[in-house]
Amino acid sequence: MHSANHWGGSLEINGGDSTTEDERSRNMDWDRASISHQQYQHNLDETQQGWLLGPPEKKKKKYVDLGCVVCSRTALKWTLWGIVIAFFVIALPIIIAKSVPKHKHRPPPPDNYTAALHKALLFFNAQKSGKLPKNNGISWRGNSGLQDGSDAMDVKGGLVGGYYDAGDNTKFNFPMSFAMTMLSWSVIEYEHKFRAIGEYDHIKDLIKWGTDYLLLTFNSSATKIDKIYCQVGGSQNGSKTPDDHYCWQRPEDMDYTRKTQTATSGPDLAGEMAAALASASIVFRDNTEYSKKLVKGAETVFKFARDFGKRTAYCRGNPFIEPYYNSSGYFDEYMWGAAWLYYATGNNTYFSLATNPGLPKNSKAFYMIPDLSVLSWDNKLPAAMLLLTRIRMFLSPGYPYEDMLKSYHNVTGLTMCSYLEVFHVFNWTRGGLIQLNHGQGQPLQYVANAAFLTSLFVDYMNATGVPGLTCGPRFITLNDLRNFAVSQVNYILGANPMNMSYVVGYGSKSPKHVHHRGASIPKNNVKYSCTGGWKWRDITNPNPNIITGAMVGGPDKFDKFKDVRTNYSYTEPTLAGNAGLVAALVSLTSSGGYGIDKNTIFSAVPPMYPVSPPPPPPWKP
Repeated sequence: MHSANHWGGSLEINGGDSTTEDERSRNMDWDRASISHQQYQHNLDETQQGWLLGPPEKKKKKYVDLGCVVCSRTALKWTLWGIVIAFFVIALPIIIAKSVPKHKHRPPPPDNYTAALHKALLFFNAQKSGKLPKNNGISWRGNSGLQDGSDAMDVKGGLVGGYYDAGDNTKFNFPMSFAMTMLSWSVIEYEHKFRAIGEYDHIKDLIKWGTDYLLLTFNSSATKIDKIYCQVGGSQNGSKTPDDHYCWQRPEDMDYTRKTQTATSGPDLAGEMAAALASASIVFRDNTEYSKKLVKGAETVFKFARDFGKRTAYCRGNPFIEPYYNSSGYFDEYMWGAAWLYYATGNNTYFSLATNPGLPKNSKAFYMIPDLSVLSWDNKLPAAMLLLTRIRMFLSPGYPYEDMLKSYHNVTGLTMCSYLEVFHVFNWTRGGLIQLNHGQGQPLQYVANAAFLTSLFVDYMNATGVPGLTCGPRFITLNDLRNFAVSQVNYILGANPMNMSYVVGYGSKSPKHVHHRGASIPKNNVKYSCTGGWKWRDITNPNPNIITGAMVGGPDKFDKFKDVRTNYSYTEPTLAGNAGLVAALVSLTSSGGYGIDKNTIFSAVPPMYPVSPPPPPPWKP
């Protein structure tokens, strides 16, 4: 082996005599030195010159004595110029900006949905029963129903308060509870929007007006109850006895007997009341005492709903309720109430119930029956499944809930698909209104609810980065879904063949003969009798009082609308219908920004740690 030269080249000497090579090399070095002697000498002379004489003389700098500091005149000159330039570039514009009078920029004008929303909330002020607050804001309304519940001897102070349901003077717990749940849901998801338009405190007051009343209708301080006062007032079909339908009187002038209805069983009613109280407890989370009171009431009334011996529908056989708000089942209210109680308490017992396979089985939730995809005061299935889908989308709880939540999610997607005209699940009018109640009267309440669910589902998907969903072989974008909601709400607000806004007081043309006792009778210090008010019902003049924000029943299946007071299917507004409208409007408005509040609804929900599924059974040969 040979050693290597790590600095480059070989150290090995190859061929020739070493002495001869050394002499030749030595001679060559001397020759090179002789040839370049003058050049080296010249360089050496320059070097020596540098050593002896030093560097060439430079021009002396001039200095300025400023007293405490001595600085170069050049530096001082550039500093002064820098100050002058900075003054003109930076300071002068600031001085000018400060000296110019300030003008506050006006906020951008509200969009149409915000303008309609302000009005839609006022409808609830017009429907209040009881002793009204001074700031109620409806000049033609006054105190009413102060003797309500006087026949319920065990309720101190009676059943004063709550809301009248529609154009009559009846207080129905079932649709009133649904309306409060919908309002609370809209606040929980879109609190930032209500705050931005200055309606947050207002809508909270409206919800509390309803939940305060609901807490009166059962013993909310107990842990177990055996009855609910489910209605005040009412009427019987065909009866000529003075009551809420036969008489046409302002609520302030009622002088007939208003009987209290009692439910000793009612899983449907109690389930919806539990949903209303539980959802409101989240809205009032900053009022700890009241929120706890609502939760306690919700748990008590839900226990009544789940009582195995009290599972007959609340309205069954009652002629004062069944013709008006007949409940078709109660398993949807079990799912709905349990979901809201889980959000309000974080108690897994409610989550387990809401995802129990028995509920969708008994409610036929997975049968894909078109009518069951329509949200209403009677059918909560599409809303309950969307509410539970929210948990899957944002928390991914995994086993043992994943299978059922995935099924709810799938059905929710199919429900959204069913609303789109391209799939022909529901009929549509030529003017572009989906017929969710098959062309029957008062269609708009169902349309508003569907618009809200669709818009909310889009916001859920946006928040989780999902671009759309598949409906069979077709991919549906979020814009497709949002456009459905927009088109239906726009139809309600006036984009229809009648060019009629179906929200009173919104737009240039809206109903003037609303089927509503209080709005149709002038406030003229005259108390009209039960039948004396009929002239105001039958007169063709417009209502003397404008019930601002009321969404009327709506057009027929041919897009035609008859602005006739006596035809309630066209011109009567309802509490539940307006609650859906409020929810749809706030979901679509751009005021306060887009999107939902992702986290508030989970305030009481503990962290989820998915449980490992059980191992498979041992293999047997």
